[in-house]
Amino acid sequence: EVQKHSVHTLVFRSLKRTHDMFVADNAKPIPLDDESHKVKMAVKLRTEYGSVLHMPTLKENMREKGGPATGDPYGHKQYSGDQGQELEYVITGTHPYPPGPGVALTADTKIQRMPSESAAQSLAVALPASQSRLDANRTAAGVGEIYRHAGIPERSQPPGMSMALMEAGGNKNSALAAKKAPTMPKPQWHPPWKLYRVISGHLGWVRCIAVEPGNQWFVTGSADRTIKIWDLASGKLKLSLTGHISTVRGVIVSARSPYLFSCGEDKQVKCWDLEYNKVIRHYHGHLSAVYGLDLHPTIDVLVTCSRDSTARVSITLMTKASVHTLSGHTNAVATVKCQAAEPQVITGSHDTTIRLWDLVAGKTRVTLTNHKKSVRAVILHPRHYTFASGSPDNIKQWKFPDGNFIQNLSGHNAIINTLTVNSDGVLVSGADNGTMHLWDWRTGYNFQRVHAAVQPGSLDSESGIFACVFDQSESRLLTAEADKTIKVYKEDDTATEETHPISWKPEIIKRKRF
Repeated sequence: EVQKHSVHTLVFRSLKRTHDMFVADNAKPIPLDDESHKVKMAVKLRTEYGSVLHMPTLKENMREKGGPATGDPYGHKQYSGDQGQELEYVITGTHPYPPGPGVALTADTKIQRMPSESAAQSLAVALPASQSRLDANRTAAGVGEIYRHAGIPERSQPPGMSMALMEAGGNKNSALAAKKAPTMPKPQWHPPWKLYRVISGHLGWVRCIAVEPGNQWFVTGSADRTIKIWDLASGKLKLSLTGHISTVRGVIVSARSPYLFSCGEDKQVKCWDLEYNKVIRHYHGHLSAVYGLDLHPTIDVLVTCSRDSTARVSITLMTKASVHTLSGHTNAVATVKCQAAEPQVITGSHDTTIRLWDLVAGKTRVTLTNHKKSVRAVILHPRHYTFASGSPDNIKQWKFPDGNFIQNLSGHNAIINTLTVNSDGVLVSGADNGTMHLWDWRTGYNFQRVHAAVQPGSLDSESGIFACVFDQSESRLLTAEADKTIKVYKEDDTATEETHPISWKPEIIKRKRF
């Protein structure tokens, strides 16, 4: 009776038989095929040494044998000196002298040592008569090149340096000159920023902040469900607004009307009349927490973004319903920005993409997929037609209107919650771990790093920056933080370029697209 085995046992036995069958040939080298080896070496000679194949070949045993050695097995033409004379030794790349066609070695120059000026000048370049016209432009290097390159092996240029064949005047000597790799230009000097005021008053994380167009006061929204208005000059509380029933995630003040707009995790978007300090309008439609909002600079349009993966476009004063629902993201939309030029709406999402939208059609113009992690912050430059996006992998700069990649700003290795930039080219990134980095916009140079202490009574873990913004004069930087405070920074007036020099080196630019 045949014994039945499990499938596992049968497969194992099959593998074992296969292993025993081929174990004898394990790690056995494949026999070399002479014909294919010749073809391979001929191709390698042509591609790597094609420019020097016209030169004489070194044969160590020429004098011992009394003549040239056997021909090249790969079918390349061998050049000798004058056909009627005895062939001398010729310089090749392994000798301290640089290779040169037909340069003969004497008893002295056979010793590997640095040549003297007189000895180098006494070396005669003897070319065959038939080759003199052909090789007029391919003679040996000059004395200066001999000094510079003596003892340096061929093809040992540093990586990243492209070599260009430069034709010199006079004797038409050819020398290899290195082209410089692109380097970072010297960044503009910016004075460092220092903390000069800490404002307390909220009872929860301060999640959002905005400065009004007249630069007299600013507004903050918090996890304590309140909106507070503060005097910008003195830092004193002017007004508290209540009405949200969950964390306030976004605030913005209209430059076209006396209205304040706010949004929160309670799915509500509210319009506040600042003359009466009351809510005059609600905007409905989002199915989950509303994470951010922005006003269009030239038309009465409000754009909000939400955890429901959409952004909604509403006309601020005409209707409560949204005009467009911008669908396409596959995860929560964390940030939204508007501008007057096309594309008029830009969104960043937790699905790692950035979308540039056609506001009229309500459709995506461009989707940028370069980031590998959630995009929580987007900021538009006030003067240039460019913008930046922040993600835990790095900060990226882009060019409008098609979202062409410009450069990476690497080094802020944290979850970046917020970005802001002023017209002087100072980009500020604030992170979840409480660190703030300041960058030169044009070059991407990180000229300052700040980690302010939390207010007394807070845990060190409550160190996080949720939002930051410059005031209208761009002389103050305000941050909304997890220790329930608003911190105000200003430029250090005493700093000069001598006291705070740029520790910058012209490093080779490594611009990776991803």
